[in-house]
Formats: sequence, structure tokens, C-alpha cells
Amino acid sequence: MAILSKDEAKKIIDKVLSYSKADEMSVGLNGNRTGNIRYARNSVSTSGESDNLGLSVTAVFGKRSGTATINEFDDASLEKTVRRAEEIARLAPENPEYMPMLGPQTYLETGTYAESTAKINPEFRAQAAFDSIDPCKKKNLTAAGYMEDTTGFAAIGNSKGLFGYNKSTNVDFSITVRTADGTGSGYANPDVTDISKLSTKAATEIAMQKALASVNAKALEPGKYTVILEPTASVELLQNMMRSIDARSADEGRSFLSKKGGGTRLGEKLFDERVTIITDPMNAELPLSPFGGGGGGRFGGGGGEGIPQEKRTWIENGVVKNMAYSRFWAEKKGVKPVPGPSGFIMMGGNQSLADLIKSTDKGILVTRFWYIRAVDPQTQLYTGLTRDGTFYIENGQIKFPVKNFRFNESPIIMLNNVEALGKPVRAGGNLIPPMKIRDFTFTSLSDAV
Repeated sequence: MAILSKDEAKKIIDKVLSYSKADEMSVGLNGNRTGNIRYARNSVSTSGESDNLGLSVTAVFGKRSGTATINEFDDASLEKTVRRAEEIARLAPENPEYMPMLGPQTYLETGTYAESTAKINPEFRAQAAFDSIDPCKKKNLTAAGYMEDTTGFAAIGNSKGLFGYNKSTNVDFSITVRTADGTGSGYANPDVTDISKLSTKAATEIAMQKALASVNAKALEPGKYTVILEPTASVELLQNMMRSIDARSADEGRSFLSKKGGGTRLGEKLFDERVTIITDPMNAELPLSPFGGGGGGRFGGGGGEGIPQEKRTWIENGVVKNMAYSRFWAEKKGVKPVPGPSGFIMMGGNQSLADLIKSTDKGILVTRFWYIRAVDPQTQLYTGLTRDGTFYIENGQIKFPVKNFRFNESPIIMLNNVEALGKPVRAGGNLIPPMKIRDFTFTSLSDAV
């Protein structure tokens, strides 16, 4: 019962709404089947599969709202949940920023669902793990990995006639490979909508190469270096920046988009002219939920207020073109509400990672960052560590592995120091190019592998 059809979901939502005595009522219905397999030391440790189906009801009286949730779907339980939400709403304080619910909306038909992923079974997961473990065992390497596949749906509806439905699939795979002596480590972390686009063997081979190549790392002095950041390295820094591209925070002086003395930096050139970042729900490599706003999520979990998603340019040739607006803040500012970017595409070039390395006289290749923490959220300054494969480049070739560094850097500064961008690849639910960045700041060494 975890994956309901559009008609089945609408039938339940309509029934819930029929019980309402509130001024307004909204319903969110979500279900998923999630499977996983985990292994360490070249042996599977856990595997499993779960089904979940849940419903949330929000009742509103004036500007007072209350929410109740349930995972039972008989009529009595559904009506009881409605009554509970109404009871909570009557007791709740008024929300001065409450916005009336949206009426019917038109949503895109996005490609977030792949039947191949929905058909994954325990045998498939076992084979995927074997394809990763076996080549490691043959080379006396140790694999630790995790694969999780999810097939789900999200449906939203309210008493004003809004209804939306979306099915989605996703697979996340991460693999860490260590040498027998524990001094070499490699990593890969692909994610896909369609499982036919994922090879655990190919991802593991990349991690194996990095593990073997990172043995006997040499120490370099901390300082400013030209770096080549693989997408797995830059993704979290970029995600943190994109989560902060919010109009209200900027207007209230709490953001890197705030202007001294008041106002925002919308329309200003803040980055290198090669930096363009968009969202596009219809992109074949990174399809997104057709609705969002207040928790819609990358693949449609929740749906929030049900604001339709559309193609949008956030940064174009280094210029800030858009910010996210909640419905309340949009009305206050007299503009259209804009859901935040839940999965973004950073445009790049046609160069491969190898091409970027060949073009580098001296620099450092970074596989990924780890343990990233905020130093100054307003300037987007972060600290963290390199890990699982850090290498010195000289005259266009990888010369030797280097000990890991701690970094202190801001994605704002980083995107002003762009020297070259490669072809975007999917990482962490986004499309991001490998990047060649000058003057990246490493502050100290780390003994982490």
C-alpha cells in the first residue's frame, strides 16, 4: 500500500477534506518503499526494505493552525485525525504571517520516476554489493559501502481545490576503499534517478584507484593553492550557499546578499562571469518535484504549500538574478513567491576532470571535503577537511599524494577565483562541474586518511 496511484491518493485526500469543519484545511499524503544494503570489511553487514505511508492534516481557523499525522487509513481514524488537527488549531496562538491556502494550480509533468529503479529487489542489491566488494578483495583492498534505493509518491490537496501528485525514484551509493595497511583511501558517491545509469563496479574502481594512489602521502605546507575540486568536494559548500539565497534574510541584513545600509545585492555581479546556476524541473539528468514551497523537497516529499516549480535562473554570468521568496515575504514585497532551489544545475564547459589536471602547472586535486562547519554564516565562511584522496599536481600530471588539509574558505570567494569549469555531473542531488580554483585557502594539516 506504500505507493498509491494518483486516483487512490486523491480519493483519500478528498475523504479527509470532507470531514473538515475548519475555515481551511490542507492534506499531505506520502508513501515510499526504501531498500538498502550496507557492507564493511568486504562483507555485507545489513540489508533491508521498508514500506511507509503517512498522512498529515493541517486545520486552520482564522490565523490559528494545527497539524496532526497518522498512518492508519480507515474512516474512523481519518476523521479522528481531522478532529485532532482542529482541536490543536483552536488552542494555537495566531500566526501573524499566515497566508491563505492556494487554489488549484497547474503542475509540470516531470521525469522523477524510473520503472527500473522501482523494480530493484534484494537480489539486485546483493549483486550491486558483490560488484563492489569482489574487485576490492582481488586486489587486497577493503571496501565499505552503502546503497539506498527509494520509490515513493507525494500528494497534496486542500479545501480550496488544490491537488498535486508526483511519483519519484532515487538511488544513492557511497563507497570508501582502503588499502590493507589503512594508509590509502579512496571515495565515490554517485546518485541517480534511474538505476540503469549507476554501476557500483565503475564507482568502486574509481575509489580503488584513489586508494592505491594515496599511499605514502607527503606533507605540504598549508597556504593558498590552485585546486581542482571534484563535484563531491564542492557540492556541500555550494548547497550551503544556495540554501542562503533567500530574500527575507537578505532584506533583514542576515545574508551574504544583504547590502550595507539596507537593501539587497540582487542584480549585482558577485561571482566570476562563468558562474551560472539554474534550476530546471524538466532536466533529464536532474528531474525535480513539480511542486514546492515550505518543504517540497527534491523529489516531491511533502509538497509544502504547493507552489508550482518552474525553470529559474538564480545566477547568470556571475550576476544574482533571483532569490527565494516565501508567500508571506513575496506579498510584503509585491513580487511573485519563489520556492528555494532544492536541486540546482551549475553550468560548466566540456572539459573532463583529466583535462583540468592537464592544464594545471601546480595545484592540488581534492576528492572530497568532510566535516564541514560554519565559521561565519553571513559571509558563507566554512571550515572542513580534505579526505579520501588528495594529490599534488605538477606540469599537468598527478605527482604524488599529499596529507590532508584543513581549509577555511567561502563559496563566494571560491566562485570569484574560477580558472576553469568542466562538464557538470550529478552529485548530492545537483549537477556540478569539476572546478579549477585559484588561491584556495588551506590553514593546517590533518592526520586523517
